[in-house]
Amino acid sequence: MPSKHTVAIGFIGATLDRVGKGASRWNYWRPSVGLCQQTGLPIHRLELIHGLDARDVSLAERVRADIQQISPSTVVRLHPMSLRNPWDFEEVYGALHDFTTAYNFDTEHEDYLVHITTGTHVAQICWFLLTEARYLPARLIQTSPAKRKNENDPACGTHALIDLDLSRYDRIASRFASKRLEGLEFLKSGIATRNLAFNRSIEQIERVALRSKAPMLLIGPTGAGKSFLARRIYELKRNRHQMQGRFVEVNCATLRGDGAMSALFGHVKGAFTGAQNSRDGLLRAADGGMLFLDEIGELGADEQAMLLKAIEEKRFFPLGSDKEVESDFLIIAGTHRDLRSRVAEGAFREDLYARINLWTFDLPGLAGRREDIEPNIDFELERHAREQGERVRFNLEARRRYLAFASSPAAAWLGNFRELSASITRMATLADSGRIDEAQVDDEIERLRYAWGLAHPSALSTELPGDGESMDLFDRLQLKAVIEVCQQADSLSDAGRQLFGVSRQAKAQPNDADRLRKYLGRFGLEWGEVVGAK
Repeated sequence: MPSKHTVAIGFIGATLDRVGKGASRWNYWRPSVGLCQQTGLPIHRLELIHGLDARDVSLAERVRADIQQISPSTVVRLHPMSLRNPWDFEEVYGALHDFTTAYNFDTEHEDYLVHITTGTHVAQICWFLLTEARYLPARLIQTSPAKRKNENDPACGTHALIDLDLSRYDRIASRFASKRLEGLEFLKSGIATRNLAFNRSIEQIERVALRSKAPMLLIGPTGAGKSFLARRIYELKRNRHQMQGRFVEVNCATLRGDGAMSALFGHVKGAFTGAQNSRDGLLRAADGGMLFLDEIGELGADEQAMLLKAIEEKRFFPLGSDKEVESDFLIIAGTHRDLRSRVAEGAFREDLYARINLWTFDLPGLAGRREDIEPNIDFELERHAREQGERVRFNLEARRRYLAFASSPAAAWLGNFRELSASITRMATLADSGRIDEAQVDDEIERLRYAWGLAHPSALSTELPGDGESMDLFDRLQLKAVIEVCQQADSLSDAGRQLFGVSRQAKAQPNDADRLRKYLGRFGLEWGEVVGAK
């Protein structure tokens, strides 16, 4: 079967193809002429697009004549094209789309190249898009000048073929996927989160953070990590060069009266009693950066009104001033309240809520992410090692005991992740020789129980951990019955035999004590705690 002919399509180079005058033009690299001089790449036909004015037509005729002189076998066909503005993307793309749609491609007998060296950058982008989308059954070719040792060397330059079969470039796709995963890990601080709902939220936050400048609203209890996540979002955007300004954080619950207006919007000298100097305010400090307003539901009515104007118009009046100032910031709001209820009660502006509610993400507390307790324990130990320069680890039994309690319904975690961090820090600080042992874990568990207002182990009786508030009725009734049996039994094994009297018959080597110990461990209980209440 005879080889296919090669057909090239491209623009006349209004500048590069015009260099040189008279015979001296042969001393210059001209991309359209050089394309037809490439060794091992015979061009059988060149479809040359040019403008309509007389100067462009004359240049196209001269280039065609020169190509016929150096490559007589190349047929040059001229295509005048009307482009009022060659830098207008829509116009250029439409004209080239029409050209490719009308062109009679014969892929059975011809191979096609699109010459992207000539034409405006807009034209080059349009060629790429049309070729990648297969409107053009072609490959891209780029030519460039080559170094010449002397004036007698031909100025034909070199060429490079660009294959747009992206399926051959899995590493490129993998690299982009890897970068996205890096963003997700960055937002999670490298913590191997196991909670599916939280992972989905982080994936959405990552997309929104990199694609949108709209406000975000983070909802979650105190200590759930709203402030920490807001700062990570800021750092992610700054690392991607989407933000240059500062990260400014303010707890709105601490703002009251004139102090609130002044702190947020600034004031001029003499605006109120004690205002001896002017103040810029936090909104101006966040210009070009990010403003995190934690507990936004605590803002007063006047502050809410001014904040809405500042978000929408990027302008506001400092307290006591009749001159507006500007600040362009991205806002993230945080709250533990149900703002919809606050709106219904008239305590929060409906229009402000609508403005910050475009992207809302719920951050569950630690009690709602118990499967994430273990990776967060490891994260806190690593953070302690970085900050203190000393690595601390649990011994095996101590880790098992602490994790069983921390993950059980008995652990209230009223302060959420902040409280878990403090708990790990206390044990790591008191650890001798870099090891947290069972005694330290027992002390910490007792400390947490006391902090949560739970009964001391010696007064456990048949009361359930945390009064059973976070337990299903099924678990409450079952656990209470188990505790009653344990307190009447002579030993752990005796209690196990009573509780598993039927199922143990089917086991060759029943271990009733171990089964009971594991059951109690699910609720953060030890045998000694249970029987100590007798």
